[in-house]
Amino acid sequence: MVSVDIDKGTKLLEALERAKVKVAVAAWMYLSEYEDWRLVVAARQFDSLGLMDAYGLLHDSLAPAGFTARNTPPIMILRMADPFIKDLRRLFAKSKSVEGMRLGGQAFGDRFVEDAYVYRIS
Repeated sequence: MVSVDIDKGTKLLEALERAKVKVAVAAWMYLSEYEDWRLVVAARQFDSLGLMDAYGLLHDSLAPAGFTARNTPPIMILRMADPFIKDLRRLFAKSKSVEGMRLGGQAFGDRFVEDAYVYRIS
């Protein structure tokens, strides 16, 4: 994980906020199932859509900020009811600040996180 990835995640979240997408969970996560980093996001607005439409909303929200298919990092949208998201929210949503928190070497819900950089969990 390098600082450019953290900065890109911050800019991505700012673009979603400008598009009025209220992201409840956002974190870079190294997930053992992919053996790679993914920017994991969850938002109620995504839940109200089918998965294809949720990714469509994501890309439509990012385009005005200059994110294209070539420079958008790998993003994984999860539903708010996903056991992984529910467990993260149960454990950290009431924390004063989680931004910059590192997680790793533990399971949340049904996923094992090897390493993570958290932007928000609310």
